[in-house]
Amino acid sequence: MISQLGARISQQFAEHLQPFGLRPAHFGVLVRIARDEGQSQQQLADHVGVHRNVMVSLVDDLEERGLVERRRHPEDRRAHAIHLTEAAVELLPRAEEVAAQFEASLFADIDPADHALVLDVLRRVSERAGLVPELHPALIDSRRPAPVDPESC
Repeated sequence: MISQLGARISQQFAEHLQPFGLRPAHFGVLVRIARDEGQSQQQLADHVGVHRNVMVSLVDDLEERGLVERRRHPEDRRAHAIHLTEAAVELLPRAEEVAAQFEASLFADIDPADHALVLDVLRRVSERAGLVPELHPALIDSRRPAPVDPESC
């Protein structure tokens, strides 16, 4: 049931982001950049747990759309710091509002206390499963070892 729900919600979320020309992965990267602007591509990839080649592709897509720009990193001349453009600064709050409305619609008939409980349980299950917040697990570098639960050994 969790797998079916995840797939369906992911599909619906992608549909909600389509008018912005964004995929969920783009949205997640923009949110992460907005939280800590000026990271290098490598730092960003490491932080969200994706392979650097995947991050390069995502940043390329966002740069082509005029939503991010690469600037020389102030501390490492070999690296690029990633910054939001004015277009992204204008677009991101609207996309975040759509995301919030979409989540609210999913929980429209759910008591607020149950909503909070469901989100808390999902956060804990997600952490236990080794998921990285804001990015779809399909983007996570499959070559990285999965977290090991010492209790399962």
